[in-house]
Amino acid sequence: MKKNSKKLRTLVALAIVAVVAVGFVTNVGIGTMSAPGIWDISILCPLGALGTMLASKMMVPRAVISLIVMVLLIVLFARAFCGWICPVPLVQKLRGLFAKKQPVERGDAADPAAAPLTKVEIDALGVSCSKGSKDGGGCASCASKRGAAPDARHFVLGGALASTFVFGFPVFCLVCPIGLTFATILLVINLFSHGDVTWSLIVVPALLIAEVLLFKKWCHKLCPLSAFMSLIAKANKTFVPTIDDAKCLETAKGGACGACGRVCEEGIDPRHPQLSQAAWSECTKCRACVDACPANAITMPLLPRRTPSTAEPVAVPTNAEKIDAENARPVP
Repeated sequence: MKKNSKKLRTLVALAIVAVVAVGFVTNVGIGTMSAPGIWDISILCPLGALGTMLASKMMVPRAVISLIVMVLLIVLFARAFCGWICPVPLVQKLRGLFAKKQPVERGDAADPAAAPLTKVEIDALGVSCSKGSKDGGGCASCASKRGAAPDARHFVLGGALASTFVFGFPVFCLVCPIGLTFATILLVINLFSHGDVTWSLIVVPALLIAEVLLFKKWCHKLCPLSAFMSLIAKANKTFVPTIDDAKCLETAKGGACGACGRVCEEGIDPRHPQLSQAAWSECTKCRACVDACPANAITMPLLPRRTPSTAEPVAVPTNAEKIDAENARPVP
């Protein structure tokens, strides 16, 4: 059976959007991704919780509880919200409807194990952060990784929180693509059910299109929620892609593969993290690397574990070492 987590992620996100839409139609009051809830229980998104307290300049119990709950969820699942729940990737798929599909080239990549690693590749993979630190210049590759140091998203996050404090209301919530997505759905529902025609019906979708469709790198370059989650996700230790060296084509057969690194949309290379474009805190738990591995060598266990293939070998003493040890024993 072919694994297809990408289709499953799309179905999960569509299901959530559908549930929220049904809530709008039936007036059940389950909220949206920005403020989900049921009956008397509801929580806010972390930016909404922070914004509520900064705008009111006081500790709000509901906001504090929401923030604690969200932080715990991020520590447990890292940025899984971005990979499985966020509606923005669904809207971004609209851009693909108008894009010309490029033909997939087939070649030696179909059999990765047939291509041995070259000396250049081996030397490149041997570069470690410790070497850069010993040279006194630090590791340039680690410093340039997205998530390893503050980037544009973190400045947007700081600006969003600062503007909320200054103006007394959550400014970013007005242009948040998550909120705009559900606002557009609500406006369309009101249009067909009540005939409501307002300027919002034009402005809201226009803002959403401008942010998500025109800014192709919104999630990687601008999203403050992504920045907030990546900061908290540095403490994440669960559901981390783990490679079994006994199955991996590179370690078991000495072949050149790299399929897991190429398929990651965040730029993380599970096989060679030191060469990744992004830090592990950017992982969205999308399982794309698991699906792409031709040897089924990648799993995502709840907690990291050491497999026999990755455990350090046990040193077995040679006969000469045994004789030396016997001679070194004190005579009684």
